[in-house]
This record gives sequence, structure tokens and C-alpha cells, in this order.
Amino acid sequence: MKVSRFVFGLAVILSTALLASCGGGTGVAPGVSQTLVNHLTEHGPAALPQYFVEDLGTLGGAGGAGATAEAISNNGWIIGTSNLAGDTVNHSFVWRNGVMTDLGTLGGMNSNERGVLVSDRIGLVAGVSQTPRVDPLGEYWGAFTFYCNNNGPCDGYKNVVRGFAHRNGALVKLPTLGGNNGEAVGLNDRGQIVGYAEDRTPDYRCAPPQILDVEAVVWEPRSGDAERPYSAHALPPLAGDAVAMAGQINDGGQVVGTSSPTCAELFSTLNTHNVLWDHGSVVNMGNLGGVCCNTPVDINSGGEVVGYSGTAGNKTFHAFAWQKGHRMRDLGTLRNDKSSFGFGINDQGDIVGGSCGGTSFNFCTALIWRNGVMTDLNTRIKRGSAPLFLYFGNDINSEGEIAFYAFDPRKGEFRAAIGIPCDAEHARVKGCRNGLEGVDPVLERPRVVLPENLRAQFLRRVPLP
Repeated sequence: MKVSRFVFGLAVILSTALLASCGGGTGVAPGVSQTLVNHLTEHGPAALPQYFVEDLGTLGGAGGAGATAEAISNNGWIIGTSNLAGDTVNHSFVWRNGVMTDLGTLGGMNSNERGVLVSDRIGLVAGVSQTPRVDPLGEYWGAFTFYCNNNGPCDGYKNVVRGFAHRNGALVKLPTLGGNNGEAVGLNDRGQIVGYAEDRTPDYRCAPPQILDVEAVVWEPRSGDAERPYSAHALPPLAGDAVAMAGQINDGGQVVGTSSPTCAELFSTLNTHNVLWDHGSVVNMGNLGGVCCNTPVDINSGGEVVGYSGTAGNKTFHAFAWQKGHRMRDLGTLRNDKSSFGFGINDQGDIVGGSCGGTSFNFCTALIWRNGVMTDLNTRIKRGSAPLFLYFGNDINSEGEIAFYAFDPRKGEFRAAIGIPCDAEHARVKGCRNGLEGVDPVLERPRVVLPENLRAQFLRRVPLP
């Protein structure tokens, strides 16, 4: 349940001022809508379970990038991206019952999962892949979408990039709006897929190498049409804006995304609006005081939205929660951190993401926001877990299971991981019944400075100033 973006290698400049709302190991965040607060009023951080953390492995790659777990379904499927052996190519994967399966490509060298929901009712996955065709306009979306190592983009980066649907063991290429490139970002249990795609219109307001305009898209499944199983429909931008990108869709058909006055501002996020497409209406969700970096990332079945927004002065950004009819609320950060992200929300109102003490995604830790309190998930790791530091919580399902981007301090590698809550519902899970009581001692947060290839991976789905 995730949004993704690609941008043109922009720098991150964050404020050095301490955040007034921080302090201690946890930070009490302001409430969101009353509906969401009602989920979260009974207990404090002590109500959190311990989490048994498991390393999911890779598709053969090692390198610094390793693998990332981006989304988790309610039946425990995890989708993500991993380097292959040699660390010059990466592919999407689905992990289920301890087995990681390569989803392949649309004929190009690389594919990846762009933060989408794995739909357990219909077994559908969506993502993005290179095709065999070189981009005739030289826009090279693959240069900003597929990073394998510090030597630069993955092999084959000049090829056209297209969204895909994966169902019944096969990849289906999703149509654009007349242009060359497109990306699938989110989906729901009705089989609707959202993202963005190029149209045929050259736009002088795009920043090179981008040439064509980009529009938010809903791909609708077409029953009985084997040749064209999906049709593409554009979503209008906010009134006064010219371009938009869609990021996620819930089962009720509500879509969240970003809208901007110009193509260049959309890709750079220097001036973006958080928007909700709600059955024909385009709603401006507001912001936390800044015009930069406004990005809604996830929406649950109740219409509760999480993401991140620039604060006043556009010097930093904070996780937010929003629901229609209520103002956007700042969820704050952990400790004296400078920034935070909301990446996933489940139907119980639990929010996961990351809180960072440095710039450019450096010095981050995974967080959970529950019962009105933000907690560092590294303080809740059950003894006997994989020896990983939880860097970002990327998604959380209705069972409370979390997909993580984690760091292995022994190898200096980033890994895909799952966190299983050791609560009553998971008491029979092997890791939760290992007999080792208590949580692992919390080490000082690693001062991890992301290598450029990993930073580029985050920039492609989390655009910053």
C-alpha cells in the first residue's frame, strides 16, 4: 500500500533546528481525525507487542542494495525488489511461505515493485518493468527507476519503462495515454490499478530529459478481452493545476496522489498538492505549511490517508494523517529527529514509516504510530530475531505484520524483512514461541549514510526538495 515516484537526482536540504515536539524515546503525536483517534486511545507504547523479525533473503544479489520489502497483503504475501547475482540488474519478487519468487520482466532487463498492495482476493500484483525498446525520445525513465549499485543505473536503463499487472503467473503490459512510459503504483481488490503515464503532448514546462506531459491514471480491468485486458483513464488534476500522478487506491475506489501547476514542479515536488479523487471530485487535502514535498502515500478502506508534507518554510517534512472532513494533522518525529514519513496504514489505523535524524535519508529508524503515540520499532524486536536494524516500516497489514527495509550492520547491506507481532493471534508462529523472553537490547542508532544507489532508490519513491 505504497506510492512511488522518480525524480531527477535532487538534493535534500533539511533544517538543523530541533523539533519542538520531540523528546525521549517516543513522541506523542497530535490526533488525526476523531475516527482515527478512536482507534488509538486505549493504551500507550506498552500495548505494543514484540516483533519477531525475519530476513527474507535476496534473488542472488549481495551488494549494498540487497533487497527491499515494500508491501504486505493481509494473508502475508510480501512484494519487493531484489538485485540478481552480480548486482547490475534488479527484479520484482513475491515472497510467500518462506519462498521468494522472481516475477521477471516485460522483456527488458529490470523490473521492480513500486510500493503496491498485493491483492490477496484476486492474487494480483502491479509494478514497473523495462521493455526491450529503447526510449525514442531519450527520456530514459529507467535511469531514475532502476539503481543496482554505486556505479549508476542498472543495465538497460535506456529502455522504455511501462507499468505491469502480474496475475496467473504472467506479466501484462499496461497501456499509456499515447506516450512511451508509464508506471503502476497501487491497486485494490476490484482489480483497479493506479499510477501515471505519458500522453502525446510535448510540454516546454518539463525539465530535461522529460519531454511529454504526465497524467494520473486508473487502469480498469476489461473482462473477456485477452488482447487488451486493461483500459487507461486519466484523472484530472486539481483546479488550477496542469498535471498529476496517482499513488494508491482503496477498495471503495478513492484515489490519492499529487497534483501540480507544471510538469517540472510535479517531478521535483517543489510545488505539489495532496489530492484525493473521490468518485468524480478532486479534493485538496491541504498541507503542513509547505508547498514542497506534499505526497500522500497510502489510504485504507475507511478513507484514512497517510503520507508526508513540507512544513512551514519548506525546510523539512513530517508524516501526516488526514481524513475527509478533517484538517491534516502533523504526526511529529521521534526524539530530536528532523523529518518523518508515513508510508503505510492498515484498517485498524496503525501507521508505519520512518523518522530520520540526518539529511538525505541518513540516520533513520522505523516507526509505528499507534494509540496516539509514535514508537521506535527497534525497541520492540523480540530476542532471537534476525540481527537487523529496522530502517523504514514500509507497510502494515490488518494482522499487524510489517514489511521493512532493514540494515545488516555486520555486512553493511540493506535487506528485506518482515516483522511478526507476537500477540495472541501469532502465538503459534515459530519465532514468537521460541521461548526467549523480552526484547533485544537496543543499540545506538547506526549512523548509516546511504550510498548513492540506495539514496536514488528512495528518491524514486519518496521525492524530496
